[in-house]
Parts: sequence; C-alpha cells; structure tokens
Amino acid sequence: MSRRLVADWLWPLVVFGALAVVPELNVSIPKIFNQPISSPGTLALLASCLVFGALALTYDIQFGFTGLLSFGHTLYIALGVYLSNIAITDWHWSFWVSILFTMGAAFVLAAVLGYVSLRVTGIAFAMVTLAFAQAGAVLALKDPHHWTHGEEGLGADYTKLPKAFVGIVNTKNLYWLALAFLACVFFVVRWAVESSPGRIWQAIRENELRVEVLGLRPHWYKLQAFVLSSTLAAAGGIVYMLLYSGSTLAVTQPNFTLMLLLMVVIGGAGSRWGAVLGGILYTYLNDRLIAIGSSSAVGGLPHVLRTPLEQPLFLLGVAFILIVVFLPGGLAGLVVRGRVSGLRRIETAVRPGVDAV
Repeated sequence: MSRRLVADWLWPLVVFGALAVVPELNVSIPKIFNQPISSPGTLALLASCLVFGALALTYDIQFGFTGLLSFGHTLYIALGVYLSNIAITDWHWSFWVSILFTMGAAFVLAAVLGYVSLRVTGIAFAMVTLAFAQAGAVLALKDPHHWTHGEEGLGADYTKLPKAFVGIVNTKNLYWLALAFLACVFFVVRWAVESSPGRIWQAIRENELRVEVLGLRPHWYKLQAFVLSSTLAAAGGIVYMLLYSGSTLAVTQPNFTLMLLLMVVIGGAGSRWGAVLGGILYTYLNDRLIAIGSSSAVGGLPHVLRTPLEQPLFLLGVAFILIVVFLPGGLAGLVVRGRVSGLRRIETAVRPGVDAV
C-alpha cells in the first residue's frame, strides 16, 4: 500500500478523532457560539451540523458523483424519520427491530422507485422523483392510518429509545452519534466512489453516451448510486429522529431536498469534503443568522436595511449567489485552486535553476 493511499485514509481519521474531543472543551467563543462549546445548546447545534453534513454527502452521491439531479431525496430521509418512529411509538416494536425494519424498507423502496425513475433522464428524472416525494409528503400530512399524526408531528416514545440518547444531559452522546454517522457515511462514500462502479458513476456524469458505447449499461450503475444514496439518507433520517426526539412534516417537504442541493453546491459537488463542509456551514449559518437578524444592532438600522437583514434566507441567498459567482467549484474548489496556485509558484521559483542546469 502506497504512502499516499495510507495518508488519504489516515488524515480523515485524525479529523474525526479531533472532532470527537469537542464535547470535552469547556471554552467559550463568543463570536461563534452564544454558550461554551461543551454546553448542551452548542453541542446540539454542532450535532445538527454534522447530521446535515452527512445528509448532504448522501445527496452528493447522486448529484455530484453520478450527475443525477433528484428533487425527491427527502422522501428517503422522511422514511427514516417517520418509519422508525412509528415502529417504536405506534407499533411498540423494540428499538433495534425498528431500525432494521426501516433500513430494509428503505432499501426496497429505493430499488423499486429508483428503477422506475431512472427509466427517464434529465429534467424528466427530476420531476418523477419530485412526484414521488410529493406523494410521500401528502401521505404524511393526511395521515390515513393515524400513524404520522399529520401537522402535529409524532414525538418519539423515549421509553423505547436507548437511554444514552434521551434527555438534555445526554446531548454529548447525541453529538458523538452524529459524528459517528458522518464518519461512516464519509468512508462508505469514499470507498464507493473509488471502486470500479464508482468510477463508472463519474464517467456517466461526464458522458453517459460514451459509457453506453463501451458496452456498459448506465441504467444499472445509476440504480446502484441511487439505492446507496437513498439507503444512507434513510439511516440519516433515523439519526435525525433521535436528535430531535420525534418526526415533523418539515422533513417531507420538497424544499428539504433543495436545501441539500444548496449545501452541495456551496461546498463543491463531487469532491471529498465539499458536501460535508457545505452542510455544516449552511446549518450553522441558518441558526446563527436568526440570532443576528433579531439582534439590537440590526433592529437599530433603517427599515430598508433592517427588513432584509432580519430574514436568514435572504442572507443565505446572497451568500449562495456570491459563492456561485466567485467560487464556481464551491469551498472545495477554493482549496484546489489554492493548491494549484501553490504548485505554480513553486514551479516558477524552481524553473530558473532547472533551466540553468
């Protein structure tokens, strides 16, 4: 095994190991967090950032690595959120049986709906996935079997959940759960995209017709990416349910998928860390900009400035436009350009000596 390969797999472990120490840091960073890092409120925010970073990465399997624009990814997240909770709370199943059933159902549903959706391509594929997601949202809202509890949402039966994940005092454990989920998704996705099918996914993204001319069947490879992405998203839905202690209709809305798309674009589609960084940054800003919009500093501004600054989505929209215009490759693209620029400076500095020799 080459040194580069060892380093490529070792340094993510170092990053995740460093993040695991965060709950033990009893320090305050006023400009970034309102409370000490080890406080339940800050850890809950960080856990949410990690979960959305992982969910964005699951979406990037389709969009960034395979070139599939799906508007229905939220369906599988909602399946994980609701089905696991319904099995625990309404059907009174044990926790682990509920988890296994949910993951099995997600795999089967992703395989069936993916097979149907991938019979078309381009914008037609996006619309079909959106239709399936909208059907799921209507089903959760109407609640025909009195399982989802409609607009009221469904709180989880804490007596059936692992005690380590119940209550504010266990926020630290929820943070570690979110971090473990992100690490698992990261290494699974990394292994998948570096495998033979993963390289074909990327070839399909670049030129699907060429892949077909080579004698391969793009439909089956795209289905692999779709099923893996959707199943991991359902697992993320289970973690989401544990983190928020229940299920709400927010995860069933199509704009939830749009939010994941924004995270991927902000971070950089089809890169190792781009989607993760985009998900973390978006979630953090979405929380912090609410506090900024309600601050006294913004409240004292003229009406023409105060009104837009009080809306977090306006500020996020402006940030998104700036990133798309000035950082086409997202945050990950900025890092790549920095490396290329550094290599060019080194080449410029060394070339005179080489030419002299």
